Amino acid sequence: MKSDSKDHHRRSIRLKDYDYAQPGGYFVTIVTQGRKCLFGEIVEAEMQLNDAGRIIQTAWNDLPNHYANVEVDTFVVMPNHIHGIINLIDLPVGAGFKPAPTNFSARRLNNSRNISSPPVWQRV
Repeated sequence: MKSDSKDHHRRSIRLKDYDYAQPGGYFVTIVTQGRKCLFGEIVEAEMQLNDAGRIIQTAWNDLPNHYANVEVDTFVVMPNHIHGIINLIDLPVGAGFKPAPTNFSARRLNNSRNISSPPVWQRV
């Protein structure tokens, strides 16, 4: 029997009423659309990034160049997802942060493949 995704909703693991724009360290996991393996493969227990994986790595490392109040920490690219720790520091009053590693990386990845905007990342 095929399940209907309209009937199944993921339960949010976010803390209710918590302001995720406040300073602190945040662990993030972002999965590719359809869990498609786009970023490389595991060879002899080691991740081997392909060109797309290197684009994702570069986009992550470049975040502090776009957001003055962002520091990136530990980060790993897997074949179909990423894990990382991002630190938000000293945010000025009223200056929210909207995480954009998915926007930067999807645009760069699609440009490298000469295609226009198919989804790279799974929606929340």
